[in-house]
Amino acid sequence: MRASTPWWALLSAAAAPVVLIGGWSVAAQRQPRGYDSTVATISSLAARDANDRWLMTLALVGVGVCHGVTALGLSRAAPAGRIALGVGGVATVLVACFPLPASGSAPAHAVAAGAAFGALAVWPAFAWRRGRGPVALRPVVSVAAAVALLGLVGWFAFTLSAGGRVGLAERVAAGAQACWPLVAALSGRGPQDRKAATR
Repeated sequence: MRASTPWWALLSAAAAPVVLIGGWSVAAQRQPRGYDSTVATISSLAARDANDRWLMTLALVGVGVCHGVTALGLSRAAPAGRIALGVGGVATVLVACFPLPASGSAPAHAVAAGAAFGALAVWPAFAWRRGRGPVALRPVVSVAAAVALLGLVGWFAFTLSAGGRVGLAERVAAGAQACWPLVAALSGRGPQDRKAATR
């Protein structure tokens, strides 16, 4: 039996949603009156013309690092899933490295954001293993999680093209993607896994 999820991977998985949601909440409060989080994107909080853009920039880097650390520690997950999660973490850091400009297009930012959303949506589908493993890493659960995450990303993509509450759709999708590694990490710390780890 593979070792249970180490404490440091559990800590990084738990930190990711806290850093992300805390980051966008605090950064939004620093924006001018009239800023609407349900309409404006997360990236706008780290844009070159945003107030205290360092807050969201630091949060994005922190989330990316958390995903990378979690990927290293999820030994119960299949290697392909761990690689995809790690790629999502690196891409999230690149989103911070290529901020939105004050005006004009931002192709590098768009590519990094697309890679981050894509990798963080599909990684569960590649993380499952055969046999009786953690619940969150069983085939049906892993594929269902990926489908749900892809659906949320699809909603975000639709709002980007059609307009509407883009910020809300993005925050729901990004928040769900930040939480699933924690679910997988907690699943790998079940009673049987802890008992096996102490033998």
